[in-house]
Amino acid sequence: MSLTGLKKNQVLSVDDARRCIDPLSHEISIARQCELLGLNRSSFYYQPSSQVGDINLRLMHKLDELYTEHPYYGVRRMTACLRRDQEEVNIKRVRRLLRLMGLEAIYPKKNLSKANKEHVIYPYLLRDIAIVRNDQVWSTDITYIRLRNGFVYLMAVIDWFSRYVLDWQLNISLEADFCIETLDRVLQNGKPEIFNTDQGSQFTTPRFVKPLLNNGILVSMDGRGRALDNVFVERLWRSVKQEKVYLEDFKTVKEAKTGIADYFEYYNHRRPHQSLDYKTPAEVYLS
Repeated sequence: MSLTGLKKNQVLSVDDARRCIDPLSHEISIARQCELLGLNRSSFYYQPSSQVGDINLRLMHKLDELYTEHPYYGVRRMTACLRRDQEEVNIKRVRRLLRLMGLEAIYPKKNLSKANKEHVIYPYLLRDIAIVRNDQVWSTDITYIRLRNGFVYLMAVIDWFSRYVLDWQLNISLEADFCIETLDRVLQNGKPEIFNTDQGSQFTTPRFVKPLLNNGILVSMDGRGRALDNVFVERLWRSVKQEKVYLEDFKTVKEAKTGIADYFEYYNHRRPHQSLDYKTPAEVYLS
């Protein structure tokens, strides 16, 4: 079945629609093909858990917990940890699964997408800078969120001074669109002096950078392999996972979306931070 062979007003299942898309087409983009077929673009990229395999999915969930607790562990040490947990794995398999998850354990920094050589990389601007006010620095990152039979990705924007989560979004693929949509929403309500990201292709694409520059915002990007360059987002991910994701065992994307929405409401408005003199992020950011 192909896009050109469809009958007018023909209704397709998601699986049939995915089979109609030609990812190698130079005439019609994947986004346009999805639009013509009435298919959500993320559905085209979705990989059912059966294609991952139950054993690999279990290993991925364990690797996620290891990485959250020890982001500086390399592939060899992660492999050793899994073997100590009675898992029969080799280094090649662990490396392959980490890449599927969007993690690059050979560096101590999450790298949920590879940098595009055609994209501009901006310098890191935050070294030795005192963070003393709201909207001085915002930053963002993406993390892996496990489901019982699969996984999704979470992107969030946080204000460094108050630790307030300004906006967030879940997606089932690592396309840049969900990051750009989140950025567009958050810029409707304010803007920082500096916006910090990693060097992933979602954040180095001109589609993400241009709105920042057009608003007079300085763009800062983490150095490769520097886990502490985006330390407040790294701490946020640990809190989200240890206080919600690992406890809830989300079954579906819908459950994950509801659960994470509940957590961020709690995190912003009811969870006091020692570094904020036991105030909540909302009390600091919205005061």
